[in-house]
Amino acid sequence: PQRIYYLSLEFYMGRTLQNTMVNLGLQNACDEAIYQLGLDLEELEEIEEDAGLGNGGLGRLAACFLDSMATLGLAAYGYGIRYEFGIFNQKIVDGWQVEEADDWLRYGNPWEKARPEYMLPVHFYGRVDHTPEGVKWIDTQVVLAMPYDTPVPGYKNNTVNTMRLWSAKAPNDFNLQEFNVGDYIEAVLDRNLAENISRVLYPNDNFFEGKELRLKQEYFVVAATLQDIIRRFKSSKFGCRDPVRTCFETFPDKVAIQLNDTHPALSIPELMRILVDVEKVDWDKAWEITKRTCAYTNHTVLPEALERWPVSMFEKLLPRHLEIIYALNQMHLDRVAALYPGDIDRLRRMSVIEEGDCKRINMAHLCVIGSHAVNGVARIHSDIVKNSVFKDFYELEPEKFQNKTNGITPRRWLLLCNPGLADVIAEKIGEGFITDLSQLKKLLDFINNETFIRDVAKVKQENKLKFAAYLEEQYKVKINPSSMFDVQVKRIHEYKRQLLNCLHAITLYNRIRCEPSKSFVPRTIMIGGKAAPGYHMAKMIIKLITSIGEVINNDPYVGDKLKVIFLENYRVSLAEKVIPAADLSQQISTAGTEASGTGNMKFMVNGALTIGTMDGANVEMAEEAGEENLFIFGMRVEDVEALDRQGYNARVYYERLPELRQAIDQISSGFFSPRDPGCFRDVVNMLMYHDRFKVFADYEAYIKCQGQVDQLFMDPREWTKKVIRNIACSGKFSSDRTIMEYAREIWGVEPSATKIPPPNLPRD
Repeated sequence: PQRIYYLSLEFYMGRTLQNTMVNLGLQNACDEAIYQLGLDLEELEEIEEDAGLGNGGLGRLAACFLDSMATLGLAAYGYGIRYEFGIFNQKIVDGWQVEEADDWLRYGNPWEKARPEYMLPVHFYGRVDHTPEGVKWIDTQVVLAMPYDTPVPGYKNNTVNTMRLWSAKAPNDFNLQEFNVGDYIEAVLDRNLAENISRVLYPNDNFFEGKELRLKQEYFVVAATLQDIIRRFKSSKFGCRDPVRTCFETFPDKVAIQLNDTHPALSIPELMRILVDVEKVDWDKAWEITKRTCAYTNHTVLPEALERWPVSMFEKLLPRHLEIIYALNQMHLDRVAALYPGDIDRLRRMSVIEEGDCKRINMAHLCVIGSHAVNGVARIHSDIVKNSVFKDFYELEPEKFQNKTNGITPRRWLLLCNPGLADVIAEKIGEGFITDLSQLKKLLDFINNETFIRDVAKVKQENKLKFAAYLEEQYKVKINPSSMFDVQVKRIHEYKRQLLNCLHAITLYNRIRCEPSKSFVPRTIMIGGKAAPGYHMAKMIIKLITSIGEVINNDPYVGDKLKVIFLENYRVSLAEKVIPAADLSQQISTAGTEASGTGNMKFMVNGALTIGTMDGANVEMAEEAGEENLFIFGMRVEDVEALDRQGYNARVYYERLPELRQAIDQISSGFFSPRDPGCFRDVVNMLMYHDRFKVFADYEAYIKCQGQVDQLFMDPREWTKKVIRNIACSGKFSSDRTIMEYAREIWGVEPSATKIPPPNLPRD
C-alpha cells in the first residue's frame, strides 16, 4: 500500500495508558483486575507523566491525526524528535509564571522501544565539491539519529501503527579525529554538543525564533526520516522482481509526505539532494518526484510566526541545501517571469529568497513551490491563505490550494475524558458514533426528550463536582459547583485575547460592587495556558489574571457570585479534566487570526456552549449547529479590514464606554496591584496605543453577548437543549473526517474500515 509519512516537530501526546486500554477495548477488564488487587486504576493513571512534546494546537493535531490514521487503517507513520525535555512545567509564584524543566523521562517511558539497529547518520556543516562524477558534500560533522518507536493503536480494529521519534547520539569518534591530539576528556565531554540537538522543545507557539539549534533540529528530523523512507521504499518488493529497487519513478505512488507547517520544509531540498546527488536521478525528474511526494499544511497567517532563515546560517550549516534552494528558486522565478514579463515586483514577492540587509529564506514559499497540495486548516483560514498570504501563488496554480478543516479524535476527547456523556449518548443511538461521529446527528430526535435532557444535565453536573473536588484537592481553591463554569484554556497570546476576558471579569465585578443586593448569575471564570518564556506581554497577561483573581476572590461583597481562577500548568491531562466540566467555552480571537482552533471542538462535543467570534472553525461550528445556537459576537474579517483601512483608535472606545474606561483606569491606577501600582502600565499602554488585535473594538459586543449567556443560563432546560443541539451537530469535527479528506484528496489513498484479524486467529 501507499505509505503516509506525517512529519512534525511536535507530537503533543499526553498520557498513553488509558488511551491504549480504550482503543484495545480493555478498559473494563483492566479496571476490574486492578480493583481486585486492591488498587484504583484512576490513581494509577494519575502517576503517568504527560508526553508534552508539543506547544499547543499544532502538536495536539498531530497526535489526533495519528489516532485517526490508525483507526482508519492507513499505513501511516508519525516522525518527529524525542525531546528529552518537553514543554516546561508552569508554576505560578506570586502571580507570575515560573518555568521548570519537564524531565518526563526521569522514571523511564514504558511505551517506547529503542531501535538501535536502525540508527542513521545525519551530516552538518562541511563544504560542497563539484566533481565530474557529480556533487559531493564533504568534510561534514556527523550526528547519529537513534529511533524510538511508540505504538499507535487504532480503535478496536487490531491495527497498530508506529510513531518514530529520533534522538541524537554522538558517534564514538566524535571530536577524537586525528587533529585532536591531546584532550581526550574534553573531547568526550563535547559529545554533549551533538546530543543537545534532541535535548529540548522550543517553547514558542505561533512565533519564529531563528536560532541555529532549532534549524539543526529541523534538519535532523528530516534527514533521518528521509533515509528511513527511502530504505523502506527500496526494500519493499511491491510485486516487482528486483531484489532492491533503484528506479524512483514509482516513488510518489508509494510514498506521501505531509509537512506539518514549514518546520520540516527541508524535506524538499533534502529529497532533491538524495535523488540528484546520491541516486543520480535527472534534476527535472527529481523535481517532479519531489513535488508529487510532498504536501504542505499551513497553520498560521501571523507574520511573526513565518519561518525566515538567514542565508548566512544555511551557508554554514547546510551548504548543499542552500545551492539546491537557489537553483529551485531560479527555476521557479524563470517560470513566473515567462508568465508575467516585466513584473519585477511580482518576482520579488514570490521569491523563496528575500533580499534585504539580511538575506533570508522564506520557508513557506519553498513549501508552496515544492508541494503538489497546500492546505489551510479551516475554510476561513484557507480563504485567507488563497486571497492574501499566498495570493500570487494561488493565481499561478489555483489547483494546488485546498481546505482541510481540523478535527479532534472522539476516542480521547469524548470516550476517554467524558465516559458519562458517552454512555448516555450510546444508550440512545448505539456505539457507532465512536468511529463515525456524524451519527451524533441522531440525537436531534431527542432534543425534547425529558429524560435525555435530564441525563445530559446530570452528567455535566457530576463532571463539575468532580472537577471542583480536583481543584480543591490540588490547588486548595474552593469553587461554587452550581455556578457557570466559564472557561478559556489555550496558549496565552495577544491574538487569543485573554485580555478581553479579563475586561469582562472586571466589568462583572464592578457591577456586583455597584449593586450588591441585585441577583447575579454566579460564575467561575477559569483561564489557563502557558506563555512562551520570552514573551513579555503574555507573562504580564498571566500576572493580570492572577491579580484580578486576588482582588475579586477576596472581596466579601462578591461572595460566591464571581470567582476568577488561573488554571496552573494547563496541559493535555488537565484539558481532559476541565473540558467535560465546562459550561461556557471562550473562543474570542480577533477575526482572521486563529487559523482553526481545536479546543473549540472539544468543548462543543463535551456539552459546553461557545461564545466566540467568526474566526477559524467557529465559523463552521456555527454553520453546523445554527448561528443562533452559539453566542457569536464582534467584528467579522471584513469589519477588521475596514477598521484597518480607517485606522484603529482605541481611545475612541475608551472615551465612549464608561464601563470600559473604569476597568482600564482600575488596571492602570494599581487597583489590582496595590503593592506595585505601575505594574500593568505596559499592558494598558499596549491596549491604548498599539493593540494589533483591537480588544476595545469588540468590548461592547462581547459584554452584551455575555449578558445573553447569563439570560439563557438562568433557564437550565433551554440551556441543556442548546447543549444537546451542539453535541448533535459536532460530528463534522472528528479528525476521522479530516483524515479521510487528506487521504482521498491529497495522498490518493482509500481508508479501509476493515478490522484485521487479531494475532491469535489465523489470517485468511
